[in-house]
Amino acid sequence: MSYSLVYTRQARKDAKKLKGTHMAKKAKELLEVIQENPYADPPPFEALVGDLKGAYAGRVDIEGSLVYDVVQYG
Repeated sequence: MSYSLVYTRQARKDAKKLKGTHMAKKAKELLEVIQENPYADPPPFEALVGDLKGAYAGRVDIEGSLVYDVVQYG
């Protein structure tokens, strides 16, 4: 089963900044894994708490994470 990726306006802005950086390849790899199975391990994804409860994060590098939410439609 494959999932659809829907990007927020902020994610599209961030993607433009990310293009051409050392993190771009890792972010693309994480997005491919998320599209196939958003709960996959590895890579290690962690469930977030607090204001972001229900969302998940995957580490891109030491200073950046890819934060996403899984939503079922239908």
